[in-house]
Amino acid sequence: MVRNLDTTALRSFVTVADTGGVTKAAGMLHLTQSAVSMQLKRLEESLGVLLLDRSARQISVTAEGEQLLSYARRILALNDEALQRLTSQDYEGEIVLGVPHDIIDPYIPPVLRRFAANFPRMKIKLVSEPTKRLREMFARGECDAIITTESEPGEGGEALVTLPLVWVGAVGGGAWRQRPLPVAFCSNCIFRPGVLKRMDEASFAWDMVVDSHNDSAVEALVCADLAVHAVIKGVYARQTAPIPAEANLPDPGTSSIVLYMQSKTDPVQAALYDMIRQSYLSQWASDAGMLRSA
Repeated sequence: MVRNLDTTALRSFVTVADTGGVTKAAGMLHLTQSAVSMQLKRLEESLGVLLLDRSARQISVTAEGEQLLSYARRILALNDEALQRLTSQDYEGEIVLGVPHDIIDPYIPPVLRRFAANFPRMKIKLVSEPTKRLREMFARGECDAIITTESEPGEGGEALVTLPLVWVGAVGGGAWRQRPLPVAFCSNCIFRPGVLKRMDEASFAWDMVVDSHNDSAVEALVCADLAVHAVIKGVYARQTAPIPAEANLPDPGTSSIVLYMQSKTDPVQAALYDMIRQSYLSQWASDAGMLRSA
């Protein structure tokens, strides 16, 4: 007897896994908590396995759930692509997406591929600028959507994930041993004020060794082992790596990846919104799972 997986239940399962709770998932899916819980129960009963561990404060995915999660993401992606391709109109025009260079990879390439497949007659223009510059462009209407790195969302922004910042230096380097600590942040870096404030609060001596608006200058100094820098965990430039824990440097804090959209009712922008959210949440959930299993 052929059995079919319920895509509605799969979507609820993926959303709960990504958000870590039924309440948040229900809000995103515009369903009641009881409806989401019932879908999850039916899905588990149909498979005969427990997919979620509900024993802790935050729901986590079981080993069987992690297996299904991989399949579920692919099933839903194909489902959404087929519906979009067969029911959407042939939209034409251009949409502008702004993203800082340090969070383009690995999140944005799958978004661009999926958008191009679903809207073959739409041109998507990628603008890579620092967060401050993107916020200014968005306010002037020069970008349809921007993704930023900020301590917390501004007006109209939605925090997709919040990730730790980590200190990085040259691979095998020793700049982190120097005192005062040589640090490099470009003048446009959104992390700069918060990180320096944390170092001052810890009475940790530091010396800014760069005066530039360009991230390339910062990367050059760090790669040359002349300075250290703070970045989002997992986003490291070539020839750089996290500084060892023995350095005992002050905690640089955290950063949220924030999404701003000019319109969530425009069908093209709404589709892009869903693609971006899915890409960042899926990648974050995947990275978190790898960290838990390490």
